[in-house]
Amino acid sequence: MIKVTVWNEYRHEKKSETVRQLYPDGIHGAIAGALKADDDFIVRTATLDEPDQGLPDKVLNDTDVLIWWGHMAHGEVDDALVERIAVRVRGGMGIIVLHSGHFSKIFKKLTGTSGSLKWRDGDSCRVWVVNPSHPIAQGIGESIELPEEEMYGEPFGIPEPDELVFVSWFGGGEVFRSGCCFKVERGRMFYFQPGHETNTAFHNEKVKTVLRNACKWAAPAGEIIDSSGCEWRKVPTGEVK
Repeated sequence: MIKVTVWNEYRHEKKSETVRQLYPDGIHGAIAGALKADDDFIVRTATLDEPDQGLPDKVLNDTDVLIWWGHMAHGEVDDALVERIAVRVRGGMGIIVLHSGHFSKIFKKLTGTSGSLKWRDGDSCRVWVVNPSHPIAQGIGESIELPEEEMYGEPFGIPEPDELVFVSWFGGGEVFRSGCCFKVERGRMFYFQPGHETNTAFHNEKVKTVLRNACKWAAPAGEIIDSSGCEWRKVPTGEVK
């Protein structure tokens, strides 16, 4: 069983009736529902306004894969929490960063780059599968068609992905690297572009399949270790290091 924690800042749903109608249980609730359809997952949710911003040590240390959705409150996420998440990812925990999470503190910390991009209001979007043999692309077919999604365009301020799974095309002609895999020491990170709060991506069956596939891909292969320091041992005289 893969233990997944779905984290959402949960602010748009409280402020916007449009978002609340689209996601009455919150974006985190919709994502959790998609995962619960698969018996391979144990799923919990967490939100920014909960104690310890939803991720106390007890929760974070019991998480195999963390899903992150944030947009309007990136700056409110505590730096100490970001550091704890980064340590856990480097030690082997998987992390899936969605949509506006490209500007989150944790994404920028793990990539070491700005996460900047071009954007504009909604347009039609087709998410093309460019790596059909990749585990995250299984069951998707040739593409995912989204009738409306916030346009994200290149240049995208990220390191070269270790693997590129999806490229999105928008009605205005823009293209975007929309499904990017990264190795983070012992851990794995996947960035996925769809998921604007006023659009319906998380109700799309193929998007739900991507999320399930990504969690399985990102799940740790072995024990998650504390990567915050190094183990040292004294080398006896004459022993070769």
